[in-house]
Amino acid sequence: MSTHWPSPGEPWPGWTTNRAAQAVYGEHLVRIGELIPAVLYMHVMDRQGLAAAHTAGRQDLVDAQVASVALECRDDLLETAAVLDALALCHGQGSYLPRPYQESSTAVPRDVELRTDASDVADQLVHHDQQHGTSTTGDIPAGLGDGCTDSERDAVRAYARREWITRQERWSGI
Repeated sequence: MSTHWPSPGEPWPGWTTNRAAQAVYGEHLVRIGELIPAVLYMHVMDRQGLAAAHTAGRQDLVDAQVASVALECRDDLLETAAVLDALALCHGQGSYLPRPYQESSTAVPRDVELRTDASDVADQLVHHDQQHGTSTTGDIPAGLGDGCTDSERDAVRAYARREWITRQERWSGI
């Protein structure tokens, strides 16, 4: 049994946050630490259930699971965007990979790749909210396009942060 008590400085055993992540997410970093294993487990179990239903020839279960996954899409995007953003913040500042990304023989620094992934997931949230009108904070930035700038990538990440923090505060009554 773990004796670890989550805090914004160490929301998950062995994961130490930095001041940038603490400044952006504050007390909500503890919830992000809880999401890391939950998000991973959820995706594995969803895929396992869908594969089992397909193997069993249960199209009714496949259809029901697909419908459920579609309904949970925004929550998945929001939670994944928050986790990736917090992890990217812990790796400091830096640039992003160009869009569209061209594979090269040059190794990509892990922190640059992580920031890029965080902005790409946040961009998917932006597109979802634009299409479905599901934003809770408004002021949805433009989606990312080819040749987007670092500031445009920062804007979609900031939007995902606002949406996630607003949802947490509404659920907790803060």
